[in-house]
Amino acid sequence: MAAAAEPASPPAARDVDVYATAFGTLPVYRWRQAPKGLATRRQLRERRLRPGGQEPVAVIECRGGKRMAWLYEIERALPVRPMTFAKEVALDKAMAKRQTCPSCSRRYYHCLPLKSLGSCLECYDGTPAAPGSYLHPPGDQRAAAA
Repeated sequence: MAAAAEPASPPAARDVDVYATAFGTLPVYRWRQAPKGLATRRQLRERRLRPGGQEPVAVIECRGGKRMAWLYEIERALPVRPMTFAKEVALDKAMAKRQTCPSCSRRYYHCLPLKSLGSCLECYDGTPAAPGSYLHPPGDQRAAAA
């Protein structure tokens, strides 16, 4: 008969903070109660700043606890990186994909519901589009006013 295997070592004990929130040990502030010097990502962006790799230092509760936002130190934030021509071209290509109807090739000034409808409203159900809401597709030769 084979020797009985030795029992596995007991699982390592974990230190658990019974007072920790869902966000760990970060302080949680209510709406408009955060101290000066802290800002959300959007507030940093308004100041032309970015978190710059720093970890959030607190959490702010919005809408009665239904929404949360990370707070960052303004002093440690870095300026946003400048937009380069290559980035601008890449963003324009990405937006063109979301704004161009695959059926009629019109590029609209807003994003189209391509996942749900698959095309613009005019191609989907015949709802006419306002002439000022899109660019004419390439190759669309419209006669100039005579």
